[in-house]
Amino acid sequence: METFFQQIINGLVLGSMYALVALGYTMVYGIINLINFAHGEVLMVGALTSWTVVSMFEGSGAPGWLLMLISVLVAIVICAALNFTIEKVAYRPLRDAPRLAPLITAMGMSLLLQTLAMIIWKPNPKSYPQLLPTEPINLGGPVITVTQILILAITAVVLSALMWLVNRTKLGRAMRATAENPRVAALMGVKPDMVISATFIIGAALAAVAGVMWAANYGTVQHSMGFMPGLKAFTAAVLGGIGNLAGAVVGGVLLGLIEALGAGYLGDLTGGVLGSHYADIFAFVALILVLTLRPSGLLGERIADRA
Repeated sequence: METFFQQIINGLVLGSMYALVALGYTMVYGIINLINFAHGEVLMVGALTSWTVVSMFEGSGAPGWLLMLISVLVAIVICAALNFTIEKVAYRPLRDAPRLAPLITAMGMSLLLQTLAMIIWKPNPKSYPQLLPTEPINLGGPVITVTQILILAITAVVLSALMWLVNRTKLGRAMRATAENPRVAALMGVKPDMVISATFIIGAALAAVAGVMWAANYGTVQHSMGFMPGLKAFTAAVLGGIGNLAGAVVGGVLLGLIEALGAGYLGDLTGGVLGSHYADIFAFVALILVLTLRPSGLLGERIADRA
């Protein structure tokens, strides 16, 4: 049972990081029906930016939590500017183009960002310093670290803040109106371009936070680190119901739990034929089953449906 509860904790932490990235996917899709496949690379830029800031001030004697806070703020600014530029340069001109055009552009932007990151930060993996206490907290068998507790807390706070933003603020009403019908929203005084840019900026901030948390939890960063978390987060968004904020979190946590439990028990279930590195099998089988039985996802509600 100790292994089971430990894998539950690991799954919740992993799923929370997926959820942070999936929220960015789902907000953009909910408003302009675009899958931003470069979103995982925004996470990567956030993690590498954080690593750069931490490396610059590592010998300054500043406490680790302060270095992490500063690096997160800088990463958010850089990623927000990057995503704003991507939307303005790569996606906005194709807003009325056939669906395939922005999709291909997003994939091209993903490869471009990976290449630029490889040039700027070099291709070799880099060790991310341990900024928070590493002593595990014993929960009566299973253990959890301060970094993992921080990840869980940030995800809960971010989801609450986004739900409040979308449902209770003027910007949120503008988002829902733009998601429903941008042309009618424009006639009612909403500026769709501004709303869409704000959505990309918010998504970038979430990806930046997720990137720093990912780096702090796993202790390494590199130019290709955003691809798999981005793919998994997109899977989580679809699993929960693409365009649904709560669905993104539910899908992310569920995906993390499936993956962690699969990693913990896959070897025993298959008699040692498949190791823990085949845990992705369970995650994508679950996705196929959910989409077969419920094509709109588990919660299946877009932002516009609550307008």
